[in-house]
Amino acid sequence: MRRAGAIVAEVLALLKGKVRPGITTLELEKTAEDETRKRKAQPAFKGYKGYPFCLCTSINEQVVHGMPSKRALNEGDILSIDFGVKFDGFYGDSAVTLPVGSVSEEASRLMRVTEESLWKAIEAARAGNRLYDVSSAVQRHVESHGLSVVREFVGHGIGRELHEPPQVPNFGLPGQGVRLKAGMVLAIEPMINVGGWAIKVLGDGWTAVTADGSLSAHFEHTVAITDEGPLVLSAL
Repeated sequence: MRRAGAIVAEVLALLKGKVRPGITTLELEKTAEDETRKRKAQPAFKGYKGYPFCLCTSINEQVVHGMPSKRALNEGDILSIDFGVKFDGFYGDSAVTLPVGSVSEEASRLMRVTEESLWKAIEAARAGNRLYDVSSAVQRHVESHGLSVVREFVGHGIGRELHEPPQVPNFGLPGQGVRLKAGMVLAIEPMINVGGWAIKVLGDGWTAVTADGSLSAHFEHTVAITDEGPLVLSAL
């Protein structure tokens, strides 16, 4: 799982270097697939429940599961890239939201608070804690900044399957849920909106957008729970 996570991190770092005004999300998709195959890994999302791409590329008000296309990125957009691989029977999964050129103060704040909430959740992912200690860490931080937590989509366990129990919501009361134990691996992924938390899914059956059209950001890491504390498997 460390190796799968490292491949995800390497490919996301390469994609980050390519995100700029004028590039299309389909070009990013091609890079991701080429780099994944070069590392003898398989794209985790391609073919999953019929999904046709390696990446989910969600722009601005798109929350998750945006599909790569010939749409060019514009100065001021924000782009969430969600990416996973399977390597030697195990999965890694991570997401990052990136600015395209110069972005608004609102967009910058949204990305900063969302990423901070991920790290607060990771800090709570400790043996002996409860699952919702992780969830509430996200919610507390996000709502203290006047932003909202998406309810319909959650993080998940990960290992020999891309999505395994337990589900990992980004909201909830501390002290609730299963007891966390060393050896568990969770994909923790806050999805945070500037406006309300409601979302809707577009006609393609995949792309989720904010119901009010407000900006959304998404960050994710694959995190192992160990006796020494949380270990982020999808960081460089």
